[in-house]
Amino acid sequence: MRDALSQTAPGPDMLAISGLTKRYAGRGGEGVLALSDVDLSIARGQFISVVGPSGCGKSTLLKILSGILERSAGEIRLDGRPMSGPDPRVGLVFQAPQLLPWLTVTENILVPARVQKLDLRAARARAAELIEMVGLTPFATSYPRELSGGMQQRVGICRALIHDPELLLMDEPFGALDAMTRETMNNELQRIWASSGKTVMLITHSIPEAVYLADRVIVMTPRPGRIVDDIAVDLPRARTLEMHNTPEFGRHVARIRRHFNSEGTLDA
Repeated sequence: MRDALSQTAPGPDMLAISGLTKRYAGRGGEGVLALSDVDLSIARGQFISVVGPSGCGKSTLLKILSGILERSAGEIRLDGRPMSGPDPRVGLVFQAPQLLPWLTVTENILVPARVQKLDLRAARARAAELIEMVGLTPFATSYPRELSGGMQQRVGICRALIHDPELLLMDEPFGALDAMTRETMNNELQRIWASSGKTVMLITHSIPEAVYLADRVIVMTPRPGRIVDDIAVDLPRARTLEMHNTPEFGRHVARIRRHFNSEGTLDA
């Protein structure tokens, strides 16, 4: 387990993105250029947050990395091997947990294991470990309707981790939660990351959330999305909510906000 009280000491780059471009086809025209020449390297074990205005291609980037979308140009390598299409080394947490209402917590978590035809006995054991890790053991046999929004999102995180991926992608997973639950889930995600040792890329519209969770914050321009800044967050871990009130935290937030207009392209 990573020492949650120390600053992350990442290993060699595990994900390398070079010249990534995505153009959506249009009717009889050139279409829409969503991403343009994105270059990014991520070290093993790092927590990366990506922020940018709506429509800048953040979710498009995650969908390409997860294999849901094809790229128009560029190269993606994970541990030196090219990525093309869905990859079992990658897990994805959606904006909404999208749990199947007729399945229990455990059975929802096991869905990817069944799809990938993993050994179900081993998968059940891992599901139990994940459920314990996120504090949901008393709810293992509960149904989604019996869970709060934050609890459902924890199940979604477990489901993304059931096949033990190397890279965990998270697409604004807490955007629909109220402020207090969102803060709780930020702390929960920090703990899960420290316990699992995974490499995480989080898409968020919240600048404070990005700074609070990440080792690095990647800032993207309006469409077509390009990387305009790559900010190392030098706050100690484990982080606490009180850090929001420190000058160091405010310095990082202010640097990110300077990239956006006075109308507030990003949420506070």
